Amino acid sequence: MVDDDPVRAAILEQGLREAGHGNIARLTASASLLQELAVLDPDMIIIDLANPSRDSLEQMFQISRHVPRPVAMFVDQSDSSMIEAAVEAGVSAYIVDGLKKERIKSILDMSISRFKAFSRLKSELAQARSELEERKVIDKAKAILMQRRAITEPEAYALLRRTAMNENRRILDVAQALVMTAGLLK
Repeated sequence: MVDDDPVRAAILEQGLREAGHGNIARLTASASLLQELAVLDPDMIIIDLANPSRDSLEQMFQISRHVPRPVAMFVDQSDSSMIEAAVEAGVSAYIVDGLKKERIKSILDMSISRFKAFSRLKSELAQARSELEERKVIDKAKAILMQRRAITEPEAYALLRRTAMNENRRILDVAQALVMTAGLLK
C-alpha cells in the first residue's frame, strides 16, 4: 500500500484487513518506491493519492514495467486525461472518490481480474507476433529455395521440413540458417 496520508492509510488498511488481507506493507511515494516494491515483491499494489500528477503516473509506468502486478489507484479527483494516462501506466483499477472500506474487497478482486485478463492478452499478442516473425523467416527461406532451385512453394517447404527432420532441428532454425547464409552469399 502506497499512501502518504495517515488517515486515509488507516481506512485503507482497515478495509484490507476486513477483506482478509493481513500481510500489508505501507510505503510512501518516494524516489525509491520502485526499488522498495521490487524488494517487497507484493501480490498487489494499492496507491492512494489525493490528486495524481504526471510524475506519479510516470512512476507507475516504471513500476508496472519492472514489477508487473495488479494496481488499484484511489484518487480524490481526476479528469479523463488522467484516467487515460493511468490506464496507459498499467493501473488496473482507477477509483475516483471511492475510498470506503466496504468497497475495498470488490475493488481488489476486480483489479486482479482485470490485470490477469490484460496479462493474458499481452501474452497472446506477443505469441502472435512471434509466430508472424517465424512465418516471415520461413516464407523468405522458401522464396530463396524456389528461386535458386526453380521449385514450387510446396516443394520448398518439403525440402525445409525434410532437412529439419534429418538434422533434428526445427524448421524455423533451418530457415534462419538458410536466410543468413543466402545473405552472406550475395
